[in-house]
Amino acid sequence: MLSLWIGECVGRLRDLKQLGVAYLVYPGAVHSRFEHSLGVYWLANAAINQIRNHQGAELDIDDFDVQTVRLAGLLHDVGHGPFSHMFERGFLPRVLDDSSWSHEDMSTRMVDYIVDEHRIDIQPECLKKVKDMIVASCEHAAPNKVEEKRFLYDIVANGRNSIDVDKFDYIVRDSRACGLGCSFQFERLMETMRVMGNEICYRAKEYLTIHKLFIARADLHRTVYTHAKVKAIELMVVDALLKANYHLRIDSFVHDPAEYWKLDDSILKTIETAPDPELKEARDLILRIRQRKLYTFCNEFAVPRDKLEHFKDITAQDIICSQVSGRATLKEEDIAVSNVKIDLTRGSRNPLGRIMFFQDYESDEKFPIQDDRVSHLLPVCCQDKIVRVYSKKDDLVEAVSEAFENFQLKTFGMKAQVHATPEKKRKFH
Repeated sequence: MLSLWIGECVGRLRDLKQLGVAYLVYPGAVHSRFEHSLGVYWLANAAINQIRNHQGAELDIDDFDVQTVRLAGLLHDVGHGPFSHMFERGFLPRVLDDSSWSHEDMSTRMVDYIVDEHRIDIQPECLKKVKDMIVASCEHAAPNKVEEKRFLYDIVANGRNSIDVDKFDYIVRDSRACGLGCSFQFERLMETMRVMGNEICYRAKEYLTIHKLFIARADLHRTVYTHAKVKAIELMVVDALLKANYHLRIDSFVHDPAEYWKLDDSILKTIETAPDPELKEARDLILRIRQRKLYTFCNEFAVPRDKLEHFKDITAQDIICSQVSGRATLKEEDIAVSNVKIDLTRGSRNPLGRIMFFQDYESDEKFPIQDDRVSHLLPVCCQDKIVRVYSKKDDLVEAVSEAFENFQLKTFGMKAQVHATPEKKRKFH
């Protein structure tokens, strides 16, 4: 049965880069979602067997449980589209009326499609549990109502406290691919975890190890996933897909698994090599990316801490309304804005507040730990919001930069950016 899943459903992930367009900035980031899925499969198997070896009889863990957890690990990402999260968060919200679309839900639909298409012999109960485990971190997840063996749903996609083998794999894998160091050691957590009260708990002395997990994830977001150049390329790819969508109807693929599986990163090459005149604007954008003529990064600011809670995403129109008279007249299509959110997985809240610990293996009591009981060096604020502005045209960098500065003065009464846009960048263009 495993070969059927890998053959088509998971095999498609070979053509989806794990980090989307980040390889154009970090040349080593060419690993695929296929490799990641195999890694999560292996770790999910290791995690459930670690628990089974130590508490199998107590928790009544059987082969059926092991099989469902392993399959959930293997199949959790089969619903991803081209360039992974960029497709879901950058492109689809611009073309779909339904804002509830998610790759997790699409993964469950893809699983159903493969089962029906290849007549895979799988128990209905197993299939249901696999799908529930895939969406376990979503708000509408069914596992929130599960009582029997609820801890099984925390292994692959943990909606309860965000510690799961999915993160274990991609944090280490992505760090290595991008040439970054990683101080987080998931092995310590795998070796010491224990199920208490139907949830996976950790030894109290591993508090800082778990903290490193969330910090390592946030560092990857800041350094790689939301790197200014990576975001510039993402904005350009999204614009190219939007221009091509009128002709190719890319958005229509996401409603039908039989069509959706055909979508992968090769969509850019399809656009690039197509002779259709309707795709010229999209082709020109892709050519700019190839020639490294990217949208020009003008500047950025971090939203002040006291404004974080109620701060709304900034749009190109907000910048236009702040433009300086006497300068070139800016239009919405001249500006690209990236609203970056980086947190420790739970927005402004500290995810460690949701994790339960135990003292040692002789203890039967689980308890939360307040961070000030461990260290006063831990962050008080658990979220950053960064606003970046790009000029799509070289000759408008100065006008866009000044409008962005004016916007900050109007909004905060000061310039929140660290420094002005470099003079050579303004004048060079």
